[in-house]
Amino acid sequence: MAIDVTVLRVFTDPEGNYGNPLGVVDNSTVDPADRQRIATELGYSETIFIDFPEGGASTAHARIFTPAVELPFAGHPTVGASWWLREQGYAIKTLQVPAGIVQVIYDGDLTAVSARAEWAPDFAIYDLGSVDELMAADPADYSDDVEHYLWTWLDRSAGKIRSRMFATHLGVPEDEATGAAAVRITDYLSRDLDIVQGKGSMISTEWSPEGWVRVAGRVVSDGTKHID
Repeated sequence: MAIDVTVLRVFTDPEGNYGNPLGVVDNSTVDPADRQRIATELGYSETIFIDFPEGGASTAHARIFTPAVELPFAGHPTVGASWWLREQGYAIKTLQVPAGIVQVIYDGDLTAVSARAEWAPDFAIYDLGSVDELMAADPADYSDDVEHYLWTWLDRSAGKIRSRMFATHLGVPEDEATGAAAVRITDYLSRDLDIVQGKGSMISTEWSPEGWVRVAGRVVSDGTKHID
């Protein structure tokens, strides 16, 4: 029987452009042994498998897979899943992933999650100094054993940066918008940020000295596809 996959784009601009594709699957419709296969076949940077809240609860559970591995936490799937759950009538307050409990906030057209900085991978972080150098970077020039986060200031005083992320070992040569990397760079710089990543995706963050980072963005749906 074919499995329904809702396809979202997470961290779009205000007009609904750009954003990182995400596959969303009702976990009750799949065998746990098939999760990695489905994520690999879909080929999105992540696919998230969701268990709906039970009995009026305000929390849901989820598992996250790249085309190659399972992740304990990722930003764009948790933001996207939280938005999707509200669209299904479940405006949750928390989302349980293997790394821990993610706090969920709905703020107008923004959906946000708050996560611990240490839940994000240890990205190799490069300040390339100019937008031209950043955009000229080639993923093939970076090693395939870690995630590489490239960034530069657009407006230092306003906390605006431009970025790209390469993660070949996760099956993602370049990620269009990376919530976990937004968590890391926000903690690294210890300040709130407005991030433009990839071709034009937009992520907003808020930094807390207690080690929490709030990651917010817009989400749109591109409909449903089916996979065997």
